[in-house]
Amino acid sequence: MTEASGDNPARDPATMLFYSKEASVYHASGRGSVNRGLWDFLELLPPGASILELGCGGGRDAEAMVAAGFDVDPTDAIAEIARKAEKRLGRTVRVMCFDELDAVEAYDAVWASASLLHVPRSSLPEVLALIFRALKTGGLHFASYKSKGTEGRDNDGRYFNHLSRAAPWEVVSLIEYIGGGYKGQQGPWVAITLRKPR
Repeated sequence: MTEASGDNPARDPATMLFYSKEASVYHASGRGSVNRGLWDFLELLPPGASILELGCGGGRDAEAMVAAGFDVDPTDAIAEIARKAEKRLGRTVRVMCFDELDAVEAYDAVWASASLLHVPRSSLPEVLALIFRALKTGGLHFASYKSKGTEGRDNDGRYFNHLSRAAPWEVVSLIEYIGGGYKGQQGPWVAITLRKPR
């Protein structure tokens, strides 16, 4: 396995190309239930809270959050995937890479299910700092990462960083579990909910 590379240290070109080419297959594979941590996370938020979703994929979690009455801003780095999510959600999905996040204290929560795991490890602290800046004081951030592996690429050429944490977050919860992935493979994951300290 090799580390991520490319001109922009916060993006891995091979991973982005994979999702662009596999958008239809990837979208079709995500028709199951929402992320297992979604409902517990939403219970921590006030009604109607503003949620930025990073890497919305096919829009499954965003659809559930909107149906539950939350103000959701869904985004994805891959235009082809964002267009498919728009059809599902009936609303605009912004095409945005993580390192393009420029909001300041704008959201009550940032949801990133199985998306930040593709940020090159050396750039993850910078991306987490952008998320921290985008949150209102007391805001929450959820992310899930593949765990118990080494940084590098899978058999499809996608880069994975595996779990990394950075201060100055307050850890609300950290849960390890066995979960699925692309093509249905099962493996270890970690779901972490962080709070921007008051």
